[in-house]
Amino acid sequence: MTTATDDLLARAGLPVTDLRPDLAHAPGPLAFATVSGAHLYGFPSQDSDVDLRGVHVLPAEDLVGLHEPEETRTRMWERDGVELDLVTHDLRKFVRLMLRPNGYVLEQLLSPLVVHTSPLHTELAASAPGVLTRNHAHHYRGFAGTQWRLYGNTGELKPLLYTFRALLTGIHLMRSGEVSAHLPTLLTEVDAPAYLPDLIAAKADAEHGTATGLDGEAVARDVTELHGVLDEAQTRSRLPDAATALEGLHDLVVRARLTG
Repeated sequence: MTTATDDLLARAGLPVTDLRPDLAHAPGPLAFATVSGAHLYGFPSQDSDVDLRGVHVLPAEDLVGLHEPEETRTRMWERDGVELDLVTHDLRKFVRLMLRPNGYVLEQLLSPLVVHTSPLHTELAASAPGVLTRNHAHHYRGFAGTQWRLYGNTGELKPLLYTFRALLTGIHLMRSGEVSAHLPTLLTEVDAPAYLPDLIAAKADAEHGTATGLDGEAVARDVTELHGVLDEAQTRSRLPDAATALEGLHDLVVRARLTG
């Protein structure tokens, strides 16, 4: 991990600054591992766990034999009192997810909080513009809707911030063609309710703290209004209707598999 990445992780509020020893126990070769979740989104709590996401590369024999390949691997452990969660997909599965309107995997791929990287990671990241489409608005619209319903059931700050983060990421993507998942940065680029910085500050105290002192009707109006802004941004977006990187990604997967 570079010093720049160490500094970036420290600014993100991570309780650990070098996760490489933990990744050494990951099964199989990793193409990359990055930090996702609340740390990436810019509103971690003092008791947040660390979500690590990435890609591993299965050997060719695992895919052509009779056994079912382990396309998704999960490992959870604790270090210095902090819970860590590593989830990786095999390269082929991850690329297939990239080719869908799935903003989540693109956020992982392009996360600036890089714990482990490789030339393959660099190639995948370079291909990201070729998979971005106006249909990614559906992903962020749907994710925001799910989190809004969860907020309605729990009253917790976390799903409320996830709701706003998803909507603002979607709006920014439709307008700029760039994936940005960091809510504090998005607040400087997209018009958003003025109370969001206070909510971010409040969540720092507890991962599952409740939202207090809010005008529920006003918050609901704000969410509805941002849905409308996302709809308009999708209509006006210059992003294509379909991914253009299919063949290039196919070649990348084949080459990585045969030379890995």
